[in-house]
Amino acid sequence: MTTRITDSAFYQHLWGTAEARDVLGEQGRLRGWLEVIVALARAQAATGVIPADAARLIAEHAQPGRLDLGYAAEQTRQTSHSMLGLIRALQEAVPDEARQYVYAGATVQDVTDTATAVTLRRIGGIAWRDLRRIEERLLELAVAHRSTVMAGRTHGQPGSPVTFGWKAASWADEVRRHLDRLREGAPRWLVGQLGGGVGSLVFYGERGAAVRARFCAELGLADPGISWLTARDRGAEFAQLLALICGTLARIGGEVYELQRPEIGELAEASPAGTVGSITMPHKRNPEASEHLDTLARLVRANAGVMTEGVAQQHERDGRGWKAEWVALPEACLLAAAALQVAIGLLAGLTVDAEAMRRNLARHGGYPVSERALAVLAPRLGARRAQERLQAAFGAGAAGLTAEQALVTAGLFSPAEARELTAQPDTGSCQDMADLVVRRARAARAAEPEEWP
Repeated sequence: MTTRITDSAFYQHLWGTAEARDVLGEQGRLRGWLEVIVALARAQAATGVIPADAARLIAEHAQPGRLDLGYAAEQTRQTSHSMLGLIRALQEAVPDEARQYVYAGATVQDVTDTATAVTLRRIGGIAWRDLRRIEERLLELAVAHRSTVMAGRTHGQPGSPVTFGWKAASWADEVRRHLDRLREGAPRWLVGQLGGGVGSLVFYGERGAAVRARFCAELGLADPGISWLTARDRGAEFAQLLALICGTLARIGGEVYELQRPEIGELAEASPAGTVGSITMPHKRNPEASEHLDTLARLVRANAGVMTEGVAQQHERDGRGWKAEWVALPEACLLAAAALQVAIGLLAGLTVDAEAMRRNLARHGGYPVSERALAVLAPRLGARRAQERLQAAFGAGAAGLTAEQALVTAGLFSPAEARELTAQPDTGSCQDMADLVVRRARAARAAEPEEWP
């Protein structure tokens, strides 16, 4: 029976995806470690460190189904060594002539750090694919609602008019920056690790650099050029990017959460058949996906914080922060994968009520015109004096005047000027900005690969 709710048969769908679990789970981790051990043997054979037949036999038997995993677990506990149990189980599986060459000259970190780089390549690929799907949907919304006028809101209060297309374009632009970060970060993150005891590669003599280069090439990773046993910035940076991505998704979710409130009613999540909002209040339609994006973002940020703390390491190996990564990084990856899928579903089923947006904007008596009125008055009165006069004039709103009436009553505009000023919402450059974001994103998408890295 699992003790972690993220692995619960009831709730695991909330905290990860099957695709990510296949990479990050016990079997995925074991496959990754064995893949690295095989690549090491092949590199050692290619550079004359071990016999080619030994490398072939190691590759042939380094399969989860050929190992006694119970024995591996028992030996791990007995030796109190993170990797020795697996190595002994593999040595038991291979023929006698290859046993001494299993894991020769390597340490735990050589295997786990390199396997982590392979894992980041797979998780980064998931993030790249899903972010591009999210971006595409946001661009569609930006185009479809280019002219859909709504109230801009600052500090939770109605301000100048904007368009929903502009808001969606803002989200899309932020997602595009995350895609840029993924692309730019790949050369830093996707590197192998082979250093031996302290990182000096002394076990391999003069062949050390050649073995490491071949080892990395076997796995499709870059050669780091220098061991990084206590340089933990790579994983920390990747985790922080996941936190940023989830923060963006939570920003989108938070907007839907607020604008779905019945008294606003401008956006709404899809409510699939069978969904129950409340057992005691059957009328409710809760923004479950939007809310959950915030929950996931909090957890990813917490795990990214653990990764960042691990950057402060001592000497040439320090298990404190490094082993904390074993828990924190997979959790961040799993939770982020869940957030990406939740966001895809949320945006695919999002309902935009343009009429409610117009109605809510009109509900404020035209007062969101204040910024535009200030722009018109500033050349006449000076910016500070114009602001003071308008604030005094719009204080009359409490007396039931519309903005048009208040402007005339205060003697700031003629009736004709006030009528023209308040006739149509002025969204400034919102449409132009949305158009620019769409063009820029379309050009970037056309030039980049669909897969990462």
